Amino acid sequence: MRFLRYFPGSFLLGGLLLTAAGCSQIGATDGNGTAKFKPQKAVAVKTVAVAQEDVRRTTVQPATVHPFYAASIQAKVHGYVKDVQVDIGDVVQAGDVLAIVDVPEMVKQRLTALAQIDRQRAEEERARAGIDLAKANVQAAEAMTAEAKSKLQQVEASLVAADAEFRRTDDLVKRGSMQPRVLDEVRKKRDSEAAARAAVTSAIESAVANVTVAQSRLAAAAADLKFASAETAIQGRQLEEIDELINYATLTSPFAGIVTRRNVSPGDLVSERSGGEPLFVVSQIDKVRIQILVPENDAAHVDRGDSVSVSFPSFPAEEAMTVQVTRSTGSLDPHTRTMLVEAEVPNTDGKLLPGMFGQAAILLSTTLASSMLPARAVRFEDSGDAYVYVVSGEQVSVVPVTTGLDDGSSIEIVSGLEPGQTVIDAHLQRFKDGQTVRVLN
Repeated sequence: MRFLRYFPGSFLLGGLLLTAAGCSQIGATDGNGTAKFKPQKAVAVKTVAVAQEDVRRTTVQPATVHPFYAASIQAKVHGYVKDVQVDIGDVVQAGDVLAIVDVPEMVKQRLTALAQIDRQRAEEERARAGIDLAKANVQAAEAMTAEAKSKLQQVEASLVAADAEFRRTDDLVKRGSMQPRVLDEVRKKRDSEAAARAAVTSAIESAVANVTVAQSRLAAAAADLKFASAETAIQGRQLEEIDELINYATLTSPFAGIVTRRNVSPGDLVSERSGGEPLFVVSQIDKVRIQILVPENDAAHVDRGDSVSVSFPSFPAEEAMTVQVTRSTGSLDPHTRTMLVEAEVPNTDGKLLPGMFGQAAILLSTTLASSMLPARAVRFEDSGDAYVYVVSGEQVSVVPVTTGLDDGSSIEIVSGLEPGQTVIDAHLQRFKDGQTVRVLN
C-alpha cells in the first residue's frame, strides 16, 4: 500500500487549490506518490427570469377597535347627585335615565316664574278691560257727535224759519201794516236761533274732539294689552328655559349602548363644566369602528371599498375577518405622517371590545407593475438580507436585492435586478461569485 508523503504545508496548499478550482476532487497518485487532481463537472441548475407583473399591493398595519359612537355625559346644572341608576357594563337604551341631580334652587325659580306669569296675565286682563272701556267711550263720544249734528239740523231749520219770518215782518212794518215792536220780537227770535246754532256747532266740535280722545285712549289700551302680552310671553320663555335646565338635571343616554365608565356617586356635587372627567361614558358597540393608521407611502392608494383582512391576538385560533374600507380622513396627520382609515364591523355578539388591538392587511386598489421572482429563488442571510444567484452565460454572480411584496409564492424585487435577468431557481447548493454552472433547459 502506498502512503502519501507528508510535506509541511502540503495539505494547506491542496485546500487552497481546491477552493480556487471551485469544484475539484482527488484522484489517484503518480509514481512519486503525488496526488492527482481532476476538475469536477459544472453543477447543473435551472434558472428563472425576473418577470414584470401587475400586482395589487398590500399594506399591513396595526388596527384598533373603537366604539361606533362614544358619548361623554357631563352635567349641565349645578347640584347634588340624588340618584345613580346605572353602573359600568349596564346595557341602556336611548332615553334611559342614568342619574338624577337635585336642583332645589331651580324648582324655586320655576315657582317664581309661574307667579310672575300669573301677574302678567292679570295685567293682560286689566288691559283688555281698559280696551273695552275705551271702546265704550268712543261709542259714547260718537253718539254725542251724532246727536249734536242732529240738533244742528233742527236749529238750522228753525233759524231759516226765523229769518224768513223776520224778512216778512220787516216788509210789513215798512208798509205800515204792522207795528215796529213786532219786528223787534221777530229779530230776537232769529238771533236766538242763530245763537243756538252756534252753541250746537260748538257742541259738535267738542263731541268730535271727545271721539278723538276716546280713540287715543283705545289705542293706548291696546298698546297696554300688547305690552302685557309681551311680558307674559317673556315670562313664559323664562319658564321654558328653567324647565329645560330642570330637564338637564335628569341625565339620560343619547343612544342605545353600554355604560363603559361611571365617575359619579350619590351625594356628589356636580356642576356645568367643559373639561374634566365625564360623569358617564356610553359606548355603542353593536357596531364598531376598526381604525388603521396607514403610512404616507400607501395612503394615496387606499380607496373606499378596499378589502381589509383583520386578525386579533385575542383570537389566535380564528381566521382573520374580511371587511371593507368604509371611510378615510383623506389627509395625513402632520405629526405622524399617517392617514386614518376606518372599517365598520357588525358586533352584535359583543366579541370585539373597544381598545382591542389587532393587525390589518389592506389590499390596495391600485395595480402596480413590479419585478417578481418565485419565492424559492430568493435566499436570505442570517441577518435577514436577501440575495439571488444571477446567471450570465454560465457564470454565477451573488447579487444583494431589496424585497417588497411577499405573498408566499412570489416575492417582489424592489431593487438589485432588472426585468429579464435570470437567476438560479431552487437549489440546495450554495454558489460563489464566478462559479461556472450548466444551465438546464
